[in-house]
Amino acid sequence: MRKLLTLACSLAALLLVACGEAPQEKKAEEAAPAAPAQAEAKSYINGIDANFPPFAFVDESGKPSGFDVESVNWIAEKMGFKVTHQPIDWDGIIPALLSNKIDFIASGMSITEERAQKVNFSMPYWIIKQVFVTKADAALSLDDMLKGKKTLGVQRGTSEAEWLKEKAAAEGWNFELRYYDSAPLAVEDVVNGRIDAAAMDDAPAKDATAKKPVKILGTFGMKEEEFGYATRKEDAELLAKLNEGLKLLMADPYWEELQVKYGLK
Repeated sequence: MRKLLTLACSLAALLLVACGEAPQEKKAEEAAPAAPAQAEAKSYINGIDANFPPFAFVDESGKPSGFDVESVNWIAEKMGFKVTHQPIDWDGIIPALLSNKIDFIASGMSITEERAQKVNFSMPYWIIKQVFVTKADAALSLDDMLKGKKTLGVQRGTSEAEWLKEKAAAEGWNFELRYYDSAPLAVEDVVNGRIDAAAMDDAPAKDATAKKPVKILGTFGMKEEEFGYATRKEDAELLAKLNEGLKLLMADPYWEELQVKYGLK
């Protein structure tokens, strides 16, 4: 009898412990903080010129490509953000940035005082010269182009377009400026004989000579310019990321690989 009573008491005690612990365990589980969700990487839109090889262009498959596009992709991966590349008409690309349609511009943009009044620029990453491109068999001199009543093609919205317009008025140069949506379109008209020369940056000019029956006639007096990435004035955090990313990229062997890939070296 005593054994039965002892066994019954033991069973009752076990039931009380079990019943008492379950709610406490449940409360402990409820009180445990949930694991923090991993912060999602920020996404940015890079505005590009869709026809500015080798720095930025849309390839035959419709994919943005080029030296600047691949550079930014590398920087985005290193700096922990996502990026997409949005083609924009060049003469409207800064207004697109200022109206928040894009977040920055990495597409062979020259750093100029006029632009710097509207946007902030990253550290420079490339130095360029402006040149005239003519037919490969053209017998023209620089003097002919500036003073010989020739027709010059130039991409609208570029620093060379503005410089040629202002300089012609100041110096009395005698040529007609014809504006295009892109430098390669101007080169096409050079090849077809519709204009005498195209004014453009030297890197795209070299790209054109590798693909078309054209040659570089020479520089025409503009000072060398530097390319930089452009951001809105208030976007200090993004600018810092781009600058840090550029420093890392330019110190990495991939920087040299990109130059070779796109004929810049």
